[in-house]
Amino acid sequence: MTNLELQKTANEVRKGIVKAVHSAKAGHPGGSLSATDLFTYLYFEEMNIDPKDPKNPDRDRFVLSKGHTAPGLYSTLANRGYFPVEDLLTLRHLGSYLQGHPCMQETPGVDMSSGSLGQGISAAVGMALAAKLDGKAYRTYTLLGDGEIQEGQVWEAAMFAGARNLDNLVVIVDNNGLQIDGKIEDVCSPYPIDKKFEAFNFHVINVNAHDFDELRAAFKEAKETKGQPTAIVMKSTKGKGVSFMENNAGWHGKAPNDDELAIALADLAKIDEELEKAGE
Repeated sequence: MTNLELQKTANEVRKGIVKAVHSAKAGHPGGSLSATDLFTYLYFEEMNIDPKDPKNPDRDRFVLSKGHTAPGLYSTLANRGYFPVEDLLTLRHLGSYLQGHPCMQETPGVDMSSGSLGQGISAAVGMALAAKLDGKAYRTYTLLGDGEIQEGQVWEAAMFAGARNLDNLVVIVDNNGLQIDGKIEDVCSPYPIDKKFEAFNFHVINVNAHDFDELRAAFKEAKETKGQPTAIVMKSTKGKGVSFMENNAGWHGKAPNDDELAIALADLAKIDEELEKAGE
């Protein structure tokens, strides 16, 4: 896909996020929106996956370690064809297969149930090791929050991945700078993130999370890196695309009301207009 096509797709994913969280009257829009461009790039460009065959043993794997941003993953999966986009409005509803956190038993396209912070990367490391042991070519990707990497289990997993030279593993950190209690540097600073991963024998790439050229180059570089896992530390904007949510920690885990939804959708419609003009 071209960058413009990816941008348009990402904007559709963002619409799905805000509509789903509004319908649920609960959820985590801020971190879902900051990671939307990454979700879009992975599922529409990078990963070897097939919505018609979601359990193919040779598919690439993705683990959403920051599982609370399930609305972002669900909207991406829906727009990629794993299930109907209309079903996003059932998020967190009783009986829905779209639970508050990803469930691999219920939701097509979800490779790992997650939500307890720190555990997703551990599962991803296990998947990458399994591929090595089985002689398989599939790659494993996992997305962590920058607040999540305050968990000690993250660094146990990173130590193992680096020691075992798991070059089929890509760990992505969504560095939007905010967590539920405020700025990550005020709560418990994980900086410098890149140097920490380097110390655990990772090849590290720093990128702008909202620049598809940088994302494309980073994932190409990750594939070409041998003997080391790769960590992509992406600087992002929490709530990206929605004016009143951007860089606002209060939107970490809160649903928009009817009026706020209207403003959010108007913001995203404006982005659509700008993208249409750019394509003319």
